[in-house]
Order: sequence, then C-alpha cells, then structure tokens
Amino acid sequence: MSERLPILTIAEALKEAARLLRGAGVAEARREAGSLLAHTLGRDRAYLFTHDDEALAPEKLSLFRSLVERRASGEPLQYVTGRQEFYGLDFEVTPDVLIPRPETELLIETALASLGGHASPLVCDVGTGSGCIPVALLHERVDARALALDISPAALRVASRNAGRHGVASRFTPLVSDCFDVLRAGVWKETRFRLIVSNPPYIAEREIESLQREVRDHEPRVALTPGGDGLRVIRRLVSEAPDFLEARGYLIFEIGFNQHEQVAALIDPRVWTLLEIQPDLQGIPRIVTLRHKE
Repeated sequence: MSERLPILTIAEALKEAARLLRGAGVAEARREAGSLLAHTLGRDRAYLFTHDDEALAPEKLSLFRSLVERRASGEPLQYVTGRQEFYGLDFEVTPDVLIPRPETELLIETALASLGGHASPLVCDVGTGSGCIPVALLHERVDARALALDISPAALRVASRNAGRHGVASRFTPLVSDCFDVLRAGVWKETRFRLIVSNPPYIAEREIESLQREVRDHEPRVALTPGGDGLRVIRRLVSEAPDFLEARGYLIFEIGFNQHEQVAALIDPRVWTLLEIQPDLQGIPRIVTLRHKE
C-alpha cells in the first residue's frame, strides 16, 4: 500500500516549506514558498492568505513538496516555475536561457528612447536568450520588426514561444548565429538596422566561482561568460556592429560591474559617439549607448 500523505492546510504547508527553504539557505524563504504554492495551485498569492485554512489535496501537496525540494537544492525559482516577469510581461524561462533581470529593463527604456519617432524600425538583438529584449520592444513598438540572434537553437525555441505568447511572432525572426556571423551572407547580407541591442555574456571567467549557486550551477554558462576577462563579445559588438547599422544608428548593450572604464577604452571615437553609460538602480554603470557616426 502506498503511504498516505498527511492532510495539511495552506498555512501549514507554507510553514513547512519556509522552514525547509530557510534551512537550505534561501534568503526569502517565506516569499518563495508562497510563490511555489501559488504556482502549484494556479492561484495568485492573495488566494493563499484568504484561504489559509483550506486543506490541500494530496496530489497538490505532493507536487508542492517536490517543487520546494528542487528550490532547496539550489535550482532558481524561475526555472522551477518556468516563468519570470520582465517589463510587465510574463516570459517562459528554462535552463536553456538566462533569467531576465530587472536591470535589463533599463536597456528597454533606453532602446525605446533611441527609436523615438523613427518609423518602422528594424532591430537586432545579439544573444537573445529568452527573447525578453526584442519581445518587449516589439510589444511597445507595434511598427517595429526584430531579428533575434543566438548561438543556441534551444534558446531560440524558447524565444520564439515567448514571441508567440505576446503576439509579436509575425515581426520576430530568430536566427542561429555566433554574434553577427549569420548576417554576413545570404538574404541578410544587405540588411541594416536602426538599433542593435545586446545583453551579452560579460562575467570574467575568474568570477564564476564566486557567483550565487543559483546562477553558477544552473544558468547556462555560455550566457554568463565568454571566458577570459569577460569582454570578448563586447569587443565584437563594438568592432562589428558598424557593418550592420544604418547611418547614425544605435548600439545599446549591458555591461557588468566595474567594466565601464575598460569598455569606454574600446570605443573608437572616429566610429562612435559615446552618448551615455547609465547606472542601474544600485548606481552601477550598466547600459552603454553608442551612436554610429556614419
């Protein structure tokens, strides 16, 4: 005979889960327990508080406990639930893609400002991952189109599903590419963009081991670091993007902690005008905006 699970209320299940997560070193154990239970039940968090004395069905309790165990082992909450909110939109995330970060929303705001009143802009996102950047841009600019480049076919499948989820798939083109390589021949050879954006891998190889376990052990290594000093892809963006931009087009990309001086040194003033390096909410220089001079 199979062992019968005890009957637990929502409040009791949350308390049990929070205790387990706290013991595993999860910082916001109670909040994450609530997120996991809301996901399990297909309800919002408010439901948990208004129905805290409701008994959980055995199959729901079993599922909830399995999700809590995954989170306690270090798997990020977003991979456990398969979802992450970004720029007001709900994105699918899997271990094939980087989890969208709040600081990257600053890139979206900067990109939208750079597009201004330019009609029907064509945008290129290098290293698209979940597709959160181009999908958010297309959602805001219904006249825009975007090419989404990534070296990972699995990541592009996630990005394509996110484009479909938010109704922009007809204006979204995913392409397997190592940086700009796919654009150098064939049907895209003459394509020029008003805007190129990127949240590239920029973490130095030596810093990987110091990252949180959720990041170090679970997020795709190729999306975190290019190896070496972390600037290899940024060097390619700065040197190769002019070949694919319209006259006075923009390159906007994210950089890592304390990289702003090194990145500024890569910028050739004969090619680029450095408009700004914007700090994120923590005051860390984060978003680089360049305008092509030609």
